[in-house]
Amino acid sequence: MKNRTTKQSIDEFLSSNSIAIAGVSRNPKKFGYMVYNELKQKGFNVYPMNPNVDSIDGEKCYSGLNALPLSPDALIILTPKHETDSIVQQSIEQGIRNIWIQQGTETKQTLDMISSVEGNFIMGECIFMFVEPVKSIHSFHRFVNKLFGAYPR
Repeated sequence: MKNRTTKQSIDEFLSSNSIAIAGVSRNPKKFGYMVYNELKQKGFNVYPMNPNVDSIDGEKCYSGLNALPLSPDALIILTPKHETDSIVQQSIEQGIRNIWIQQGTETKQTLDMISSVEGNFIMGECIFMFVEPVKSIHSFHRFVNKLFGAYPR
């Protein structure tokens, strides 16, 4: 996969007013929960999505894009690969074109789908390396990526 993600596209994504998150887990040790919790704690207006969960930490959890109370400005996909393409397709059909496809969740079909659509599609990056302030191991990873030229410019 050729990475065409730029720092500008990441900044555009992170300036979104509302972000839906597909693949949020109720388990605090799971990555989906950690992303949701981190963004929520940092003041992002987030909408957790998981068809198997009614609420997370007392907040309503939505079964999918159609169940959201609004059309979000952006979407983060944290689902297993076999669910990604369906969510990307639904997003495109609903006019959501600001999508962060967490590294490791994309497929070749995902790449084919987004290649013919205008939008801000971020792939091959971990959101934890860009949500300020960056802490813990992600701060070190970001430093290393910058050092070796792998950090988006």
